[in-house]
Amino acid sequence: MRIVPLGGLGEIGRNMTVYEVDGKLLIVDCGVLFPEDDHPGVDLILPDFSYIEDRLDDVVALVLTHGHEDHIGGVPYLLRLRDDIPLVGSELTLAFIDAKLKEHRIRPVLREVREHERVAYGPFELEFVAVNHSIPDAMAVMIRTEAGSVLCTGDFKIDSLPIDGRITDLRAFARFADEGVDLFCVDSTNAEVPGMVAHENQIGPVLDSVFGESDGQIIVASFSSHVHRVQQVLDAAALHGRRVALIGRSMVRNMGIAAERGFLKVPEGVLIDARDITSLPADERVLMVTGSQGEPMAALSRMAHGEHRSVTVEPGDTVILASSLIPGNENSVYRVINQLMRLGARVVHRDNARVHVSGHASSEELLHVYNIVAPRNVMPIHGEIRHLVANGALAVKTGVPPKNVMLCEDGVVVDLLDGQARIAGQVPCGYVFVDGASVGEIDEAELKDRRILAEEGFVSVYAVVETSTGTILAGPDIQARGMAEDDSVFDEVLPDVTAALQQGLDGGRADAHSLQQAMRRALGRWVARRLRRRPMIVPVVIEA
Repeated sequence: MRIVPLGGLGEIGRNMTVYEVDGKLLIVDCGVLFPEDDHPGVDLILPDFSYIEDRLDDVVALVLTHGHEDHIGGVPYLLRLRDDIPLVGSELTLAFIDAKLKEHRIRPVLREVREHERVAYGPFELEFVAVNHSIPDAMAVMIRTEAGSVLCTGDFKIDSLPIDGRITDLRAFARFADEGVDLFCVDSTNAEVPGMVAHENQIGPVLDSVFGESDGQIIVASFSSHVHRVQQVLDAAALHGRRVALIGRSMVRNMGIAAERGFLKVPEGVLIDARDITSLPADERVLMVTGSQGEPMAALSRMAHGEHRSVTVEPGDTVILASSLIPGNENSVYRVINQLMRLGARVVHRDNARVHVSGHASSEELLHVYNIVAPRNVMPIHGEIRHLVANGALAVKTGVPPKNVMLCEDGVVVDLLDGQARIAGQVPCGYVFVDGASVGEIDEAELKDRRILAEEGFVSVYAVVETSTGTILAGPDIQARGMAEDDSVFDEVLPDVTAALQQGLDGGRADAHSLQQAMRRALGRWVARRLRRRPMIVPVVIEA
């Protein structure tokens, strides 16, 4: 068996792993990574499909472990390449992805499975196991083949008192241990965190307390797929005589699906249309919104900056950020918190109240699972490098030989042969950027240009020449944007730029490109020395 992770190893997001046996491919998850500050203008980051792009006919199925965007968000882009790949997953997971695919006008082939169910696709026999996570209906998958067996946890934790009563099926894990697990692919996100994750039901009393202390409007921000958190907000609102409006397209869509499928229990009379919520007194309102990561276009950020079309934040309002903080989003989140507090709101977040518990197993839970599964080989997945290393160290503590722990990054190829895993090579595996309607057309060079424009500014230099006579007819003319200095500061360098341009013309073989480069060099040297800046310089030479 060959295992090729195309995302999720070395980052939190774009999870995707390809398993190959006898020339057939099984894919587990296909998610997105959300851009950071050094990705200006980028909407999403996809896994690199180039490894499988020429072999899509060999793909027998795509298994989706749960319905979070970092595991399903890339599916529409993969199905653009081949739209009849069977999607295999639980009821809620497939309902979420089906709704997303309708927006892309894709009609998928869906295969719903339940825990303990076994299905076969090509040389792969799959058995699904219930695991607890921060979204209902999450699954681990046992992959059995003649080449060996792999247990992939997906995202999971061990919550003994889950909101929906659905616990991680450790008995199934023990059963797999009895038959032998050749490779264990384990969630690494909280491998550095000591102890065990707190129970989800500890959030309810905290929300109850915050609701009881609040006299004004309450705004709760969470992930649009966190059904358990929304359930607790609905219950707290019902207890305190408030009504709840869902705000944000993905929030409305996902909670509608969850309620329709029975995963969300809505108390009678609690939900109200967002258009009608402002007709209620402030002390009877709860707004359940998106934007817990400080996303500029999400509902909470627009409210914080006074740009939301129907909701304003007033002094005395309470805002609850009931979600984790994804690495890289810290600055955005704290900017939103500061702005909300500037408006006079009370902000409750993970640093000052237990309004969130993680959906990922901490170190003690991972040790417990390693001892149950007793795998021959381990490949930590889903995490940054520090998470993967910490997870591998936990495996070694439980008796897994260090040489059997595969610490890999995206694109590293692992082969499983005769019960032994080994690193066999690497395949190209870069970032694929989505920018509006553009997919994969933005590369690092263009992002570098965007970063320069954002950080250093832009200078253009323009001239009209007659190359046959070596005459400068107009210019050079210099204009700058995004720089503190007035354009007049460039009067000092104009003689140097003019001299460089004339020297190029005097050579007798000048073309527009060489003349542009001459002006760029002269201007660039001066700007670096005199202004201590490295802006983008765009020279333009017109030949008359």
